[in-house]
Amino acid sequence: MPYLSLVIWVPILGGIVVLAADRLRLRWLDVRWLALGFSILTFALSIPLYTGFDVTTSAMQFVEKVPWIASYDVNYFLGVDGISMPLIILTSFMTIIVVMACWKVIQYKLAQYLAAFLIMAGLMNGTFAALNAVLFYLFWEAMLIPMFLIIGIWGGERRVYAALKFFLYTFLGSVLMLVVFIWLYLRTGSFDILGFYNLDLGLVPQILIFMAFFAAFAVKVPMVPVHTWLPDAHVEAPTGGSVILAAILLKMGAYGFLRFNLPIAPDASMTLEWFMIVLSLIAIVYIGLVAMMQKDMKKLVAYSSIAHMGFVTLSFFVIFMIWQNTGSLDGARLAVEGGLVQMISHGLISGGLFLCVGVLYDRMHTHEIAEFSGVVKPMPKYGYFFLAFMLANCGLPLTSGFVGEFMVILGSFQANFWVSVLTAVALITAASYSLYLIKQVVFGKVKNERVAALKDISPREILILTLVFVPVLLIGLYPQIILRVMHTTVTHLLAQVVSSALG
Repeated sequence: MPYLSLVIWVPILGGIVVLAADRLRLRWLDVRWLALGFSILTFALSIPLYTGFDVTTSAMQFVEKVPWIASYDVNYFLGVDGISMPLIILTSFMTIIVVMACWKVIQYKLAQYLAAFLIMAGLMNGTFAALNAVLFYLFWEAMLIPMFLIIGIWGGERRVYAALKFFLYTFLGSVLMLVVFIWLYLRTGSFDILGFYNLDLGLVPQILIFMAFFAAFAVKVPMVPVHTWLPDAHVEAPTGGSVILAAILLKMGAYGFLRFNLPIAPDASMTLEWFMIVLSLIAIVYIGLVAMMQKDMKKLVAYSSIAHMGFVTLSFFVIFMIWQNTGSLDGARLAVEGGLVQMISHGLISGGLFLCVGVLYDRMHTHEIAEFSGVVKPMPKYGYFFLAFMLANCGLPLTSGFVGEFMVILGSFQANFWVSVLTAVALITAASYSLYLIKQVVFGKVKNERVAALKDISPREILILTLVFVPVLLIGLYPQIILRVMHTTVTHLLAQVVSSALG
């Protein structure tokens, strides 16, 4: 069965059906249930990608290849490995969550809102599965449109500014990526991404390719200094938009570094490793301090996302230092696998945090920290979830937040002592702003009559937050559940990259 095509086109079809049902004014058919059905079906179709995955091979699996534009070797070419498959499952799962989260919140153009998320889910799955550069670029660019509309139509007061800033930042960086794809096609005669890995290039062309890809992927992560669009986008986006933005869209930049920069430009990756490490450390340390200064809950969580994604990019570019210091790939594999676990973990935890912030915003229509105090008294059930996600965010052991960051710190220790020290400092800053937010919002005296009148979370909200937190706890208790599918792929990638760069 073509599972990859199904997880791409079923949600896109679902979005079209939801729009058609609304257009035909089928009052007997609730578009919320229709969208939920398509999102659950998409997630169900993604499960065989995990259960049927062969962990003993690094080759692409569930491959589908059909000629599309034969004269230019543009193919409908799909496949997944241990890096992309977990991200497709995460995307399909979080789509269910955002559909459930808007159940009673979105009143304006509900069908269009749901359709945007379904279509975006299919496009994001296509981005992770595409093995042809043209197909990848089409999915990569097309997914900007639904998010642009979600922020611009259902966002806050400055939604148009935030939507335009998001679109311009992400689109302009991608133009250079297209130029590189065309240049690589002229050198290889093919747009197949796997064929690019075998191209023997000099250092200067590799550096130019690396920087072009950097322009596209660094904005998506986002890395310093091209991160300024993210806080604005998060603050103005509706809750569902913030959840998908943090949980999935940021991961695409990190995925691009692994899929393109390292294997296509290994010499440039090694030459520019300190450039990437320094930018990652700035995100980890400095942006963590910036998060501590925020007075808006959404901005605090947004800056926290930038800091946590710094762990991911750091893990990808310390591999050369580890190899040079130890002569072994074990430490490098530990770091990269830690970065991948961090991607999945951050997607779940940040998604949960934005849902928690959204619960308060739906009731009080403000993100300002100063407006809240003692929320646990009128909302004890909510307080438990907020505390749980915040503790996971600062790396509490037995949660997924601990596993990824701990693996990255252990790996970076084999690269450079001071890099690992600065990375470990981030755990202190993360604990500082997380505990500060807990203290200011959840605990303390109730100083606001509006807070005292708040109603605790409903059974639907409890279900949503539980669904997100269960995998956070599961990965924390048994990380092997995702490490097992990554191991062979990461080992092969590192052997290929290191041998090309240092061989």
